[in-house]
Amino acid sequence: MTGELDQRRALVAQACRVAAARGLVDGILGHLSLRVDDDHLLVRCRSDTDTGVAFTRPNDIRLIAFDGSAGADGELDGYRVPNELPIHVETMLAYPDYRAVAHLHPPAVVAADLAGIEIRPIYGAYDIPGAWLARRGVPVYERAVLIRNSALGKEMVAAMRGAPVVICRGHGITSAASSVEQAVLQAISLDALARMSLRVRAAGGTLRDIGDADWDALPDLGPAFTSDAAWRHELARLVRMEWVRDSNGPSALDAGA
Repeated sequence: MTGELDQRRALVAQACRVAAARGLVDGILGHLSLRVDDDHLLVRCRSDTDTGVAFTRPNDIRLIAFDGSAGADGELDGYRVPNELPIHVETMLAYPDYRAVAHLHPPAVVAADLAGIEIRPIYGAYDIPGAWLARRGVPVYERAVLIRNSALGKEMVAAMRGAPVVICRGHGITSAASSVEQAVLQAISLDALARMSLRVRAAGGTLRDIGDADWDALPDLGPAFTSDAAWRHELARLVRMEWVRDSNGPSALDAGA
């Protein structure tokens, strides 16, 4: 189990860095989690040496019980559980099929919501998963609070109404999925929709939903073409960005250094 748990830590850490590379989080704010069993999850925690989500290492991903205590001996030595752990716990308790949760702060999504711009299916083949995400509707949790207790977590979950993503007004988003990869890819699609909406409005245009007849020609192309391929791209993009940033060659982060 230890080897499998270490692989999962590495995956969550990698997903944190992908989210940061995409501008969905900045600085030390934001966290991702992955459910391990009925009572435990892996989640990004902070230490006194934390340098930000973009620099997340596997060691920063700790095994935590749903009540916020250490999931095993030593798991919280030198680490602190996120204040907003209830976002992850309450989402997983309400929707067992959602095994991964990403709480992120994409500026474009926050700005679009504050400007009164509803996320709508304004394009199609440009991003088919994003189009379908928008068509299903993206709900809004209208309180701009730090979700640091179960009561607020339950409020946010109620606002989700079963949707995989919810906008937290004046705050950020929560994206939930069956995998960490999908949770981040959904957030990327939501961010792209918000950015496009803001650009159309800035150009003086009107946001219009695509035509009903177009949906039949926007099929589910399967994970090999969508999520799997998209995630390979995100990892390749991340390696390139980290190589440029580190300047001395590929980053050692994936090795857990």
